[in-house]
Amino acid sequence: MAFFRYKGRNKVGKVVEGKIKGDTKKDVISTLRNQGISVTAIDEIKSVLYKEVKLFEQGVKSQDLVIYIRQFSTLLKAGISVVDATHILSEQTGSKALKAALQDVEENLKSGTPLSDAAEKHRNVFPPLYINMVRAAEVAGNLDEILDRLAVYFEKQHNTRAKVKSAMAYPAVVGIMAIVIVVFLLSTIVPTFAGMFQSFGSELPLMTKMVVGAGDWFKSFWWLFVLLIIGISVGFMVIKKHPKTKYHVDYAFFKMPIFGKLLQKAALARMTRTMASLFASSVPILQSVAIVEKIVGNEVIVKVLREARTALETGQSMVAPMERHWAFPPLVTQMLAVGEKTGSLDVMLDKVADFYETEVDIATDQIKSLIEPLMIVFLSVVVGGIVAAIAIPMFSLFDQIQ
Repeated sequence: MAFFRYKGRNKVGKVVEGKIKGDTKKDVISTLRNQGISVTAIDEIKSVLYKEVKLFEQGVKSQDLVIYIRQFSTLLKAGISVVDATHILSEQTGSKALKAALQDVEENLKSGTPLSDAAEKHRNVFPPLYINMVRAAEVAGNLDEILDRLAVYFEKQHNTRAKVKSAMAYPAVVGIMAIVIVVFLLSTIVPTFAGMFQSFGSELPLMTKMVVGAGDWFKSFWWLFVLLIIGISVGFMVIKKHPKTKYHVDYAFFKMPIFGKLLQKAALARMTRTMASLFASSVPILQSVAIVEKIVGNEVIVKVLREARTALETGQSMVAPMERHWAFPPLVTQMLAVGEKTGSLDVMLDKVADFYETEVDIATDQIKSLIEPLMIVFLSVVVGGIVAAIAIPMFSLFDQIQ
């Protein structure tokens, strides 16, 4: 895959130029021809320029994207043109990837390329939802309103994701602290006391023998522990890249005690909010469902959405596949059924999204209040057990010395 700089004329004969990614010049020329551009010159971007374009391969943080869309909407409402607004935002954004992408979008806009087509060249920066809603707005002529709706959408998604992360962060941090403390005790403190106990030749309690044995094992095979962590991390990353294996991982996450319901509610909130935004922006229903499949981020939900899209293609209701699946509660399916009958799917989906976003807020607070004392007890038992295994035989040794 390489980057090319092109120059040509569009359908009305206007000169256009820009950058595009493709495998070969032939593929790029074919792609541009399909977009109605007759190419007059094309060159592959190499050397130093290629390093600049490599910035486009980086992703953008959701927070930076939210700020950009909100500011873009505000500038357009103030009467500033799309080109000038893009230039202003490219100058003030703190994200290098977004800055590089916006600079390229500005060049394309000046050459007559629509905003949606210019943004589509940077799919790693601008998500499919943004591109398709902007395309719909260009047809309807309400870009500022659509951008305002997009800003609200991304803000809600960012807040929901942050809530879920915060709920799962506490046990993760405490668990890591427990591992670090146990490793420190087993690798430094326990071996020191083990040597002292052996020099006195006294009989050790079973618990102390187990802790000393664990310390000796860890001192000799600590590298296995490191390899295990690396192996699990790499394995998890590889599994998530394959839809079939990712489906089983997502299924297991949904079935987890405590956290499963939270993740399910967050996924349903993301799905319904995205669909509501697309429907409200007049994006065709089949295209909307296809976009949601790419955005929802959970293969269990994606599988049902594919079945729903197939049902729509054959003229059936999209609700039927959801009603048959355990991941979709009656609230979702009933509200969708009402929306289909009344022609108000966007309104119904917004109501469902509001409900589940509230549920996520409540669930995260409940989980935090439940997990905190459990993790404290867990940490106390683990660390306290090791300390007790060292302290108990020490009292026996003191008695012998006296």
